[in-house]
Amino acid sequence: MPVKATRMHPIDFKSKGCRWDSLSLGEVMLRLDPGEGRIHTTRHFHAWEGGGEYNVARGLRRCFGLHTGVVTALADNPVGRLVEDFILQGGVDTTLIRWVPYDGVGRTVRNGLNFTERGFGVRAAAGCSDRGHTAISQVKPGDFDWEGIFGPANGSRWFHTGGIFAALSESTRLVAAEAMDAARKYGTPISCDLNYRDSLWKSIGGKPKAQEVNRELVRKVDLLIGNEEDFSAMLGISVEGVSEDFGELPVASYEKMLREVAATYPNLKLIATTLRTAHTATRNAWGAIALYEDKIVHVPQREIEILDRVGGGDSFASGLIYGLLDGRPIEWAVRCGVAHGALAMTTPGDTSMATLADVERVMKGSSARIER
Repeated sequence: MPVKATRMHPIDFKSKGCRWDSLSLGEVMLRLDPGEGRIHTTRHFHAWEGGGEYNVARGLRRCFGLHTGVVTALADNPVGRLVEDFILQGGVDTTLIRWVPYDGVGRTVRNGLNFTERGFGVRAAAGCSDRGHTAISQVKPGDFDWEGIFGPANGSRWFHTGGIFAALSESTRLVAAEAMDAARKYGTPISCDLNYRDSLWKSIGGKPKAQEVNRELVRKVDLLIGNEEDFSAMLGISVEGVSEDFGELPVASYEKMLREVAATYPNLKLIATTLRTAHTATRNAWGAIALYEDKIVHVPQREIEILDRVGGGDSFASGLIYGLLDGRPIEWAVRCGVAHGALAMTTPGDTSMATLADVERVMKGSSARIER
């Protein structure tokens, strides 16, 4: 059955007279990375910060030079202050962090840890999270002054959150909805990355619960981002003709899926999905497809080599959002997202180490020849 056509409206952007260009709501964890080793055999970890929603704010600040902030909560102990120090190094505004008193042992509140293996060749990347009872998972409606944040006293040109934050607890989805309602009241565009994580949903109702929560939140969103698993698990809308190993990604099927999402959620103004085929952990095909104002924008997959794949999708999101906020054509914005995501996966850690000049070179198809 053909998908019913829907008319998509363009995203309206606020003027630059706001305190922030973009704000992200989500958990920021301490990432512990064994480098080339394995979690269960290593004797050394490299520490980073990371979180699906936060990574977008970090990329917009460090690569693209925008003024961004993170809305989160941390237990006030040395681990929380280490995470804060990483955030400060990334240039992201920390004034909206909610500091929660620590009880000395973590019985009531703690900070999240994320152990991550990069993978190599036939050994896939792997993660092991230790994030129960974290400060951000316990936030409730009213804990953040959204009127003061999005209102005329401050204001943000963009707001980003996602499915990871919504999955942390029963209350975080309510906080996400509260924040979205305030952003919409003050004309702030909202993006959401579905970011399905089976480990977060399986003990609280699995995919049925994920769909119940996210179908409600997506109705408040302007830009929706995900991959084929995200749309299927979170919204119950799947891509036809995709092989189990994602070796074949038929563009026509992705276009049909995007149009079905647009018809189901007429509030959406832009829908984007990355296209990833993982030949090995270190060699992927990478691209994207988006639907904006009823027009399909397709950036074909290209072969890329990967050092650390974590955060590639978040960097795609920040590149796309930067293009929109900078007033670029939608084709440029999607290509910017693809290039930034590819570059982010060439360096360790969740967050991008790329510069805007790096991104523009990749967008122009420049080679990796040494520059000196």
